[in-house]
Amino acid sequence: MRTVAITGSEEVKGKAMMGTALKMGARGFALGMLLLVGGMAHAGQAGGVNMPDSLQVEGRTLALTHMELKKKLFFNIYVWSLYMEEEPTCFKEAVSSNSLKRLHFRFLRTITKDQLVGSFREGLRQNPAMRQDALNQSLEKLLSSLHDVRKGDDLVLTYLPGSGLHVSGGASGGVHIPGKPFADALFSSWLDTHPIFPK
Repeated sequence: MRTVAITGSEEVKGKAMMGTALKMGARGFALGMLLLVGGMAHAGQAGGVNMPDSLQVEGRTLALTHMELKKKLFFNIYVWSLYMEEEPTCFKEAVSSNSLKRLHFRFLRTITKDQLVGSFREGLRQNPAMRQDALNQSLEKLLSSLHDVRKGDDLVLTYLPGSGLHVSGGASGGVHIPGKPFADALFSSWLDTHPIFPK
């Protein structure tokens, strides 16, 4: 089930707390991006950002599961979207499933690399798994790929089964982190602080 939410400035564990979930549907457009082959006509919308209801990635279909606008004070910061190949029934299934999944961030204002890196580091380091040497090295690899962000830039984190995490979009120079453990830790950290699935 697709949901759309607006998040205010209150923080929980250094991350935004979910706002009221709303269902919204609108006619939109297909977005061209790395790994994207095509998209459907219907779209979700949050914060003035339109995202397609589904994507074709490497011949597989991803469905838009959730969209959320992150706000701080009176400022819109970004919209994040979650795409899943299989609709999970719970948090554990969303994280552990060896299926294609994607977190897509669309930035709505200019953010420096230091701000972006600091935000990611603060959020992801709360996951004890990220303190393991191997995963910490992967985290640093992801963070080192990040750039200063301009309004309208994207950051796309795609887990490809049998391959690993692919990082793309204008907010990153692009990097591939092989294997499943780091992707699992990243999605677990994000979905733990954005509880859109029952635990």
